[in-house]
Order: sequence, then structure tokens, then C-alpha cells
Amino acid sequence: METKVGLVDATGKRPANGAVDSPPETPFHPIVPATPASGVATMGTLGRHLARRLVEVGVSDFFAVPGDFNLTLLDHLIEEPGLRFIGCCNELNAGYAADGYARARGVGACVVTFTVGGLSVLNAIAGAYSENLPVICIVGGPNSNDFGTNRILHHTIGISDFTQELRCFQPVTCHQVVINHLDDAHEQIDTAIATCLRESKPVYISISCNLAAIPHPSFGRDPIPYSISPKWSNQAALEAAVEVAAEFLDKAVKPVMIGGPKLRVAKAGKAFVELADACGYAVAAMPSAKGLVPESHPRFIGTYWGSVSTAFCAEMVESADAYLFAGPIFNDYSSVGYSHLIKREKAVIVQPDRVVIGNGLQFGCVLMKDFLRALAKRLKSNTTAYENYCRIFVPSGQPPESGPKEPLRGNVLFKHIQAMLSSNSAVIAETGDSWFNCQKLKLPDGCGYEFQMQYGSIGWSVGAALGYAQAAKDKRLIACIGDGSFQVTAQDVSTMLRCGQNSIIFLINNGGYTIEVEIHDGPYNVIKNWNYTALVEAIHNGEGNCWTAKVKCEEELKEAIATSMGPKKDCLCFIEVFLHKDDASKELLEWGSRVSAANSRPPSPQ
Repeated sequence: METKVGLVDATGKRPANGAVDSPPETPFHPIVPATPASGVATMGTLGRHLARRLVEVGVSDFFAVPGDFNLTLLDHLIEEPGLRFIGCCNELNAGYAADGYARARGVGACVVTFTVGGLSVLNAIAGAYSENLPVICIVGGPNSNDFGTNRILHHTIGISDFTQELRCFQPVTCHQVVINHLDDAHEQIDTAIATCLRESKPVYISISCNLAAIPHPSFGRDPIPYSISPKWSNQAALEAAVEVAAEFLDKAVKPVMIGGPKLRVAKAGKAFVELADACGYAVAAMPSAKGLVPESHPRFIGTYWGSVSTAFCAEMVESADAYLFAGPIFNDYSSVGYSHLIKREKAVIVQPDRVVIGNGLQFGCVLMKDFLRALAKRLKSNTTAYENYCRIFVPSGQPPESGPKEPLRGNVLFKHIQAMLSSNSAVIAETGDSWFNCQKLKLPDGCGYEFQMQYGSIGWSVGAALGYAQAAKDKRLIACIGDGSFQVTAQDVSTMLRCGQNSIIFLINNGGYTIEVEIHDGPYNVIKNWNYTALVEAIHNGEGNCWTAKVKCEEELKEAIATSMGPKKDCLCFIEVFLHKDDASKELLEWGSRVSAANSRPPSPQ
């Protein structure tokens, strides 16, 4: 699956399908405001210009929390016909929602107020940065007259230096602008948005509260084409990289290829499949790339996650004499506490704009999708690894049959979730044991899948589910959320109801932070139990379509799923599932012990 960004081409026309695979090829240039036939320039406002730019790049909904510094700006954003205001319960969830929206739509936006809102949304923006998601974070800032004075303002830490928020955002955004005058506001906004899309990272735009409504000649009334500069591969470097990589891989006896999470930012999903089709290699995906590599591919062997990989997948990858990783991120989580058995000298590692072969031969200015497509034309077909996989593969068994009214087990729950999936579904997996259980789901073609592995912020899934469902209205979202995570961000179930969403939330109630228990147990991992369905019904309060159920056994689970997929298919369905506190997947048990060992390594000798 490739994430696409809706853009306007150099003629001012949107592509017929509303999305493009890569930026238009017209170089970026300063945009000249439109002038009417009379020759007298008409003037728009900064707020209207920003609103129009958001729509042009593919944002139809923005997530916001009002505050006095952003209210006038919100007025102008709401006036834009193609833009919808989604009011969230807090800034953290607004940022998570923009993250989820960007995953489905290719770009997202949130609007908050100065400092109290900005520092609250900061954690979500950091998560989007770690996951390479283009999120436009807009902050309503102080009155332009207050900059450079000795005044102390509310919503600040009580000093006259207003740069604290900006300094906090600098490490977690790829571009920052503070707009406190109008002369170059047009250029600042366009540069920030273009940088966001080009780098696929969040940007920070602060706009003084008294500027949004002021007309200025640089803001033309008529639509103006918006373009961003394309990226190109250096042709000589591309040819050299392909030549060396083909020689390296063709010498291998049983090579494999593995897709990583940066396939998304490189927009190289189709190119990866083209290479897989051409070379005959066994194909795997890193856990954070689930949903980016089609699991229906005839030579797909599963998820490579070190010792907690899909059955027989790790054996094939780690025994290979060469492997091509496309867009990997190797961290302590994806390597299971640095315990995987990957050797650099056997690897071709393809990043969005760089190729590394073996122990360090590197080729820069080479785009991933160009490299993969060119390599597909050069590699010899080699199906040895996949043939070996077929020889050793044994189909996984089914969980034991449940007895009448037997307490529900996690493996039974996910057996039934598997049966719910189709091309019209999408899965959101919260940080926790849902990571491991959802990894084992077999995704039909077209089924979306998202989780936040690099940042791993508990509570991310509630806001992300809100944003994803708002962007991908053609899919029924299934969210698997642990009780501990839900307690962090539960409020924005309210916003899901206001937006008329029909997602299905499985609230997994096992009395605590199970993933933390398996890394390092303690009394802090036990949480106060809530009556979760009653909480959601209180949030519902008779407004919107909502249905809840409590499930303690397989019979009740079957009934709840049938209802959610049938008579309540147009409702937000909240199903509270009770599991034993020690009901953890075998993958979590091993992963937790290995991550614990990595965390508890003694200090190196000085």
C-alpha cells in the first residue's frame, strides 16, 4: 500500500484520481498572486491563504482545540468550503488524529494555541516525526506587537522571551516558521508546507493572532497553482548502485528481500512489488512495515521480527547468504533487544535516497523507487529461498476449542477478528500485546494496517483511529486497544461520535499494562479498573450512533461481532473484552524478556 498526497499540478488542475504517486515535475518557484483583468490586485487574507493551501495539498479535515490566540485564524479556516473543523477534546489527541489522518491521506494538520496547546501537542508531533509522517502543526501565536517587548503574556512560562515553544519544536519538526508580519507570510507558509511534503516530516507554523484576518496584496483571491520541487536520482550513482547490487545479489545462493517502514516515505511500495515479481526471492516484511507489503504476494513468507517472527520466516531470513532490506529501521524493538542475527556484510540496505551494499559501499542521491525498478530489470531470478521455505513450512494450528461459557482467551479473540477483515477494513493496533496479536493477522488485499512502533506512545491509537477513519471513509476501522492505553486518551471517543464514525473498538480489559509487565513487572503496572462501556455510554449521552457490549466468553464475542457487522454496522461499536491478566501472546513473552535484558545491561567499564 502506498500513501499518496493530493497535489495540484502546474496547470492548477488536480489529477483525476485526486492523488499522485510523486510530486509534480515542475520546479518549485515563488508563487505570483493572481491579478484580475482590470489590473488592480485583489487582496485576500493570511487565514484564507493558509486554508486554501491545506485543501490544495489534500487536507479536507483539520483537528483543533480552540484557544484565544487561534480563534480568528479558526474563523478563516472554517470559512473555506473544502475544509472541515474537527474539534478534539485535547491537543494531544488532535496531534494523534493528524498523525492517523496523514497515514491514510498522505498529509494531516492540527491547530492549537500558543504554548499551553503547543507543548501539549508536542508529544504527538514527535511521534509523527519518528514515523516520517507529514503533519502541519499550526499554532495561534501572540499579537505581533508583543514580540520584542518586555511584556509578559498569559499561556507562557512568565518571561518575555516567547521562543520557548519554538525551541521545543525544533528537534521534532523539519521546518519552523514564526509569522509575526505579513510581508513574507505568503512565502513562509508555502515553504513550510512544501518542506513538509518533500521531507515527509512535521512542520511548525506559528501565526500571530492579529494577522489572520488582515488583507494583503500577496494573497490573491483566485486559486493559484501550488507545486513542490521534485526529487531526482543522480543517474550515474543510480547506474553504479544497480550494477554493484546486482553483482552482489546474483552471487548469492538463497537471497531474500524484506520490506521496511520507510517504503511509505519513499513511495516505493509498487516498485518493491515489481522487484519481488521479477527476482523470485522470498519476500518478508519488518513488523513496522505490515500493511506496506502485500501479504497476498505468492512468495510472501511473513513478518521478520528476529526471534518473534512469523513461523519459519526468521529461519529463512537469517540463514540467507544475502538479503535486500528496503527502508528498514533497526532499533532495539525491531531487533528484539539487539538479538537478531542480521550481518551487515550480507545486506543491501536501500533507504529513501541512499543505497548501502555490504560493509559500507554507499551510493547517495539514489531514490529507492528508481533503484528497485532498475534492479528488477537486472537481477537473475532465484527462487531457492522460497523453495526451501515451502519444504519446511507447517501451517499454524488453530486455538483449542472453547468450552461452554469458558473465559475468553486472546488467541480466540484474534481468530474472530481475522474473520472480520476484508479489503474494506483497516486495523489500528495500540502499543502493547495488540502489536503481537495483530501482527499475526493475515491482511486481505486493500486492508489497511497501522501501528506506531518506532515511538510506541501508549494512547496513540484513540486519536489515530479518529484521524484515520476521518480520512479513509471507504474503510471500516477495527481498533485493538488495551485498557491502560485507553485510559490515557479516552476522551476523543466523543469526537468519533460527533463525526458520525462507525469504527469498531475492541477494548482489551486485562487490568494493566501487560507489555510493561513482561519487560519489568511492578505495582505500577496495575491500573484502576473502569466500567468502560458505561464510560462510553456516558460520553455518547444520546447524541450520535453508538453501541456497546461486554464480552467474557466466545459465545458473547460471536454475538457482539455479528451485531457490529450487521444491525449496528453504521454505529460506533465499542466492545469491551475481558481477558486474564496473564493472557499474553508467546511473542510478547519472548520479546519482553529480550528487551528487558537489553534495558538492564550493566554500565560499560570506564
